[in-house]
Order: sequence, then C-alpha cells, then structure tokens
Amino acid sequence: MSELWLRLDGGTRTLAGGRVVLGGSPYRVMRLSATGAEVVRSWLDGEPVGDDPARRALAQRLVRAGMVHPVYKVGLTTADVTAVTPVRDQPGELRTVDGVAASIVVDDGSARRVPGAAVRHPVARGPAAARNAGAALVRTELVAFLDADVHPDPGWLDAVLPHFADPEVALVAPRVRSVPGDSALARYELVRSPLDLGTAPGPVRPGARISYMPSAAIVMRASVLREMGGFDESLRFGEDVDLVWRMVAAGHLVRYEPASTVAHEPRSTWRKWLRQRFDYGTGAAPLGLRHGPAVTPVKMSPWSALAWALAAVGLPVAGAGVALGTAALLPRKLKRYEVPEVDSLRLAIQGHLGAGTQAADAITRVYGPVAMPLMALSKRGRRLLAASLARHLVEWRDSQVELDPARFLGLRVVDDLAYGCGVWWGCVKHRTVQPLLPELVDWPGKLPPR
Repeated sequence: MSELWLRLDGGTRTLAGGRVVLGGSPYRVMRLSATGAEVVRSWLDGEPVGDDPARRALAQRLVRAGMVHPVYKVGLTTADVTAVTPVRDQPGELRTVDGVAASIVVDDGSARRVPGAAVRHPVARGPAAARNAGAALVRTELVAFLDADVHPDPGWLDAVLPHFADPEVALVAPRVRSVPGDSALARYELVRSPLDLGTAPGPVRPGARISYMPSAAIVMRASVLREMGGFDESLRFGEDVDLVWRMVAAGHLVRYEPASTVAHEPRSTWRKWLRQRFDYGTGAAPLGLRHGPAVTPVKMSPWSALAWALAAVGLPVAGAGVALGTAALLPRKLKRYEVPEVDSLRLAIQGHLGAGTQAADAITRVYGPVAMPLMALSKRGRRLLAASLARHLVEWRDSQVELDPARFLGLRVVDDLAYGCGVWWGCVKHRTVQPLLPELVDWPGKLPPR
C-alpha cells in the first residue's frame, strides 16, 4: 500500500478543536470524535496516513468530500501509459506523444489520409468513436487521451501518475491552459476558456465545484474505461462529461490536478469560437436525458429561491427578511455539531449570496436567450439585468485580462448567449426541458448523526 499524505483544501476550516470540519464541494459539515480530530491534526502536521484500515477510511472520506487533497510519493510511471490522439483534418505536422509506452493516432475520416495513423475510419464517426478505437489497441494500465491541438508541458504526467496509487482513482485530468496570443479572442480565452478549470485541485462529480472534465487531456485506467463500455458514441458533444459522471456513479474517484498543465490552441476565428460555445450547449439536453438533475443550471435551497424571488419582483426588504430569518435558524440546526453561532450565520449568509450569484449566472447564460430580451422590456427587468451583468466587471478586474472592460463584458455576454442558444436548441431537438429546470435542495444537506 502506497504512502499517503494529506494537505488541507484552501476552503476548509476546522472548529471546536478540530472536531468540526467545514468545507468540501458541495459544502458540508463533518463532525469528528476527539480521537479522529487528533488523527487529522497529525496528518495536517505532516504525518503520513499509514496503513491502518480505519485511518485510511477516514482519510478517504475527507478526500472524497474535497476537504483535503491526497499526496502520494510513488505511483505508476510513464511506461504504464499509452497516448491516444484522435485526428480529423488537422493541419500541420502529425504529432505523437513522447515519453510514454506507445502513442496511437486515430484518423477519424480525414479528407487526406493521415500517415502513420494506427486506425483509420473511412468516414468521420466523431471523437467518442475515435477514442474508443484507439483505446481498443491499448495494452498498458493507463491510457492518456490528448486532442490533436493539445501540447503537453514537459513532465506533465509527473503530477498526474501518483494519484493512481489509490486503486479507487479511475481518471485524473490536468489543467488545460489556452495558448497566449495577441488577438482579443486569444486574450479572452486565456482567462475564460471552458477547458481551463482553474488553479484549485479537487474531486470531480456532479454538483461539486468541479463538475466535469474536458477530454482534451485526460488520463484514465484502461480497465475502468472498458468497464464503462467506453465513450458513448451516440453523443457528439458531452461524451466526456457523460463518461466522468458514469464513473462517479459506479463508485470510482475522478480528480482534477492543476499542478499538471497542457496547452490548448483556441479557436482561430470568431465564427469557430461561437460555434464551439453553441455546440457545447447542445450537449446539455442528451446529458439531461441520461443524468437528470446533474445538468441543472440552478441548485439552491427553497429559502434562497424565495428571498431572491422577492427581491426580483420589487420586494427587496421582504427578501432580505427571509434571508436573515432563515439564516438565524441555521445555528439551531448546527448547534449539536458544535459549530459556533457566528460561523453558522456566516455560512447561511454565504449560502444565500452564492445562490444569488448562481441565479445571475443562469439568467445571462442558460436562460439568457429568452430571459435577457424579456428583461430588457421593462425598467425593473433592465435593472436586474444590469445587476446580473455587473458581476462580470468584478471578474474582469480579478482576472487581470489584457482587455478593456467594455470588450470583456461584450465577449462575456456573447459567450454566454451562444452557449445558452445551444442549450435551448438541444432541448427542442431532444424534446426535453431537463437542462432548464432548477433544483431546490436543503442546505447544508443531510447531516450525519452525532
């Protein structure tokens, strides 16, 4: 059994002498015994988890919750990895991946045959079928899928492979950074690429801070891929999201590791960029048919929904009253978990504010193609729309993108609308409204017994 160390997630806090742990994704409260708190404290001070089954189980609970992150010193090596790259009409020289056991290229119906391809489809069958065809030739324990426009950084596997020392880990994905450029599009993509999931590591699952993994660059166990039946070839978009969610549903662990990075070339024209965003949106409907509320654009408590609804219809005082009143009730719920009242109140208020941000995102993104024109018809609607869009200026300031605020805001709005149009088109095509349905849930969720 490999040695395991733990490091605390940046959003995790401990209270009551370490017996109460708050954090994770989705956010939760975990209560530990005095002995458990002491053990966790020793881990965070640098001691390894050890081989004791009970301690390993506790460590795994914390890891799966996203409250801590695993650190392994050993793992598989590059000799255990085969790279698979699907190609279709890719300009430039054919690239294979160095430093791995084998590199397989799949020609997915290119107009001109790709020299050296291990597999060729006479007609294009899509990225899912191309990856499955390449995976069928893999004989190593791990398979790394890399798109043809992805360029791995030197040593990119060094931070990925140690995670596979945990037999429950099925897939690990690196951070996908957009290639810098001088155009406005390239500068925007550098901070707003849908493939770049940020600097914080964590578990991947529906409803978590990191809910999906793009297949532009992923490493997974070949055996688990076969167990899952491969990528769903009936999906033109979202096949990577579907695979990750099926893995999670089967009990496997999926992790995001931004210490590993690869570079991705953004779309070269505005037309291709808009088409990409629209196409991504069309994937929501078939995913909704397969995974239900996992695709919901809004997930909040009924009290948060009521508070923001009252504010939206012109009753902000009543909305604030609902928010503060329900916030005052949470300390009673968390008292038996020894969470101080001030922390309970802070959690409740943060929950309400987070719900408002989520609602604003949905209004201008998934609901945007319908909501934004309707809101523009009334004075109150225009105010709400302006408030929803104002958060992008905060994003512009924090991102330090080399664009003026007006151009950034304009690109952000077009980005969201293109995706939203794709969602609505997918809903019409597949005759489902699942990607449009909000989900009302209790908060902070069902707590374990003392």
